[in-house]
Amino acid sequence: MPVINAHITGTVWKIEVKLGDVIEPGTVVAILESMKMEMPVESEEGGTVTVIHVSEGQAVNEDAPLVTVG
Repeated sequence: MPVINAHITGTVWKIEVKLGDVIEPGTVVAILESMKMEMPVESEEGGTVTVIHVSEGQAVNEDAPLVTVG
């Protein structure tokens, strides 16, 4: 199952998907805040959101898993 990872270190500002959502490549799954800038994280794969690994307000490191798509 593809995992969508954080591309920067920051804080999860907003989660844009819910469990069970069907997404397509390019769908924004989360928005990270880093150095007062908001950075969208897009899916490279399509599928159904099966796991959300983070919560809003949580600090994450680069490459941390955010969402799993099945």
